[in-house]
Amino acid sequence: MSLISSILIITSAISGVLALVSFWLPQLNPDSEKLSPYECGFDPLGTARLPFSLRFFLVAILFLLFDLEIALLLPLPWGGHLSSPTTTFLWTSLLLALLTLGLAYEWAQGGLEWAE
Repeated sequence: MSLISSILIITSAISGVLALVSFWLPQLNPDSEKLSPYECGFDPLGTARLPFSLRFFLVAILFLLFDLEIALLLPLPWGGHLSSPTTTFLWTSLLLALLTLGLAYEWAQGGLEWAE
């Protein structure tokens, strides 16, 4: 048996055992409080269907953008071992400049202000 097939069998067996344990282990006795949409113990005062502000989504997208920036720049220290490190530095500087200009534009337009 090869290494790959043994790893696949072991991971499949562990996944199956964990799935069975997580299915059989918890207590399955729901009560009326657990089945209610709000587990906090009191009835809601208003509707739960209030729309989110567009600014919330803008900040979330900006967070994802800068989080992906870190993921893209993470292998940068190993880029110095490439055939032309100046090209790597140029592309990195271009990416950082583009993101900085986008952030400055959003800031100038007031897109990061919570209060309207």
